[in-house]
Amino acid sequence: MNKILIIIQREYLSRVKKKSFLLLTFLTPILIAGIYAFMIWMMMKDDTEKRTIGVINESELVSPVESKDFTTFEYLENTSFDEAKKMLDTKGYYALLKIPKDILESQSTELFSFKQVTIEVKSEVGSQIRNHIETIKRSKIIAEANMPDLEQKLAATKTPISVKTIKFGDDGEIKQSSTEIAMGLGFAMSFIIYMFIFMYGVQVMRGVIEEKSNRIIEVIISSVKPFQLMMGKIVGVAMVGLTQFLMWVILSGAIIMIGSAIFLPGLDASSIQQASSISQLPSTGQAMNQAQLNMMQDVLGTFDMAYIMSILGGFIFFFLAGYLLYSALFAAVGSAVDNETETQQFMLPISLPLVLALYIGMAAAKNPEGAIAFWGSIIPLTSPIVMLVRIPFGVPLWELLLSMGLLVASFIFVTWVAAKIYRTGILMYGKKVSYKEIWKWLRYHR
Repeated sequence: MNKILIIIQREYLSRVKKKSFLLLTFLTPILIAGIYAFMIWMMMKDDTEKRTIGVINESELVSPVESKDFTTFEYLENTSFDEAKKMLDTKGYYALLKIPKDILESQSTELFSFKQVTIEVKSEVGSQIRNHIETIKRSKIIAEANMPDLEQKLAATKTPISVKTIKFGDDGEIKQSSTEIAMGLGFAMSFIIYMFIFMYGVQVMRGVIEEKSNRIIEVIISSVKPFQLMMGKIVGVAMVGLTQFLMWVILSGAIIMIGSAIFLPGLDASSIQQASSISQLPSTGQAMNQAQLNMMQDVLGTFDMAYIMSILGGFIFFFLAGYLLYSALFAAVGSAVDNETETQQFMLPISLPLVLALYIGMAAAKNPEGAIAFWGSIIPLTSPIVMLVRIPFGVPLWELLLSMGLLVASFIFVTWVAAKIYRTGILMYGKKVSYKEIWKWLRYHR
C-alpha cells in the first residue's frame, strides 16, 4: 500500500508542477468567460454597415420596404431589370430587390447581388414585405367583418401562460424547481465527465506507453508490482483531474461574482424579490420583463443546499468512478502497444460507449424515467454520464445505489483484467498486438 501511495504522489506532483498544467488551470476559466462574453457582445452588436439596395417594384404594393437605420432602399421607377443590374456597379448598390406582380399569391421575392447578402439584410427585406402584406390582409378582413376594433379584440385574446414547477420534498415541504435548470445541469455535468475521461484517460495511456518505450518500466517493476504501478498511476492522474476541476469551479465562481459586482451591482435575492413586485431592479433603474424575473426566481428557488449537495456528491462520485473505470481500460491499451499509432484499433471499443452515453443522455433529459434512461444509468460503461443527466430530475435511492455498486464492482473487475494485460504487455516489444493475443494473455496463470 505504501508503494502505491508513493506512485500516486509522484504522478500527482510531476503533473501539477508542470507549467502547462498551471497555465491551463488558471487561463481556461478566463478564456471560457472571454469567449462567452465575446459571443454575447457579437450577438448584441448592431450591424452598422451602410448599404443601399435598389428596388424594382412590379407589384401593386405601395412602398413595401422602407429605409431603416443603415439600410437605404431606392425605388427605381421606369427601369428595366437589365438596366438596374448595371446600376449594381455604376451606382454601387449593395443588392437589387425585385418584387414581382404576383407577390400576394407567390409570396416570394428575389434579391440579386454579386456577393452573398448578409442574414440581417435578407431578414429585414422579408420582414418588411411580410408585415406590409399582413397589414393589407388584416385591413380587408376587418372591412369585411364590419368591426373596426376587430384587431384590438383579437390581440386581447393573446394570453401568455407561465408554468412553474413545484416539487414536494420527502417531508412534504414545497420547493420550487426548474425543468430547464435541471436539464442544463445534467448536460453540463455529463459533458464535463465525457471530456475529462478522454483527457486524463489518454494521459494514463500515454504515460504507460512512454515508460514502456523508454524502457523505464523495466527498472520500475523490479521493485514495484505491475498492479501497484498501474493503480498508483490511475489514482494519481485522477487526483490531478479533480484538482484542476475544483480550481476551475473556484475561479469561475470568482469571475462570476466579480463580473456581477461590476455589471449588476446590488443583484441579489432580496433585490429580485423586490423587483418582482415593482417590475424593475432598484440598483439598475431599468425595467426588467417578467420572464427574466421568473427565471431568476426559479434559479434562486431551485438551488437550495440539499439540492446542491446531492448534485455535487453525485458528480464527484461518478466523476471519479467513471474515470477510474475507463483509465484502467486506457492503461491496458497503453501496456499492450509500443506507440500511439497502434492504439487506434483498441480505442473504438472504449470510446464507443462514451459517445453512445451522450446520445442516451439526450434521451434521458426528455424522459428521465424511461427504459433507455434507466438501463443507460445502470450499465457501468454508460452510467457515469447518463446518471448525471437524471440526478437533477430526481432518482430513486435504490437505483442510485445499484448504479454506484455496479460501477465500483466493474472498476474492480476491469482493473483485475487490465492488470493481467499490464503484467504481460509492459515487457512486450516490437510485436504487433491483436485481440487474439490479448485474449491469450488473459488466460495465462501466474
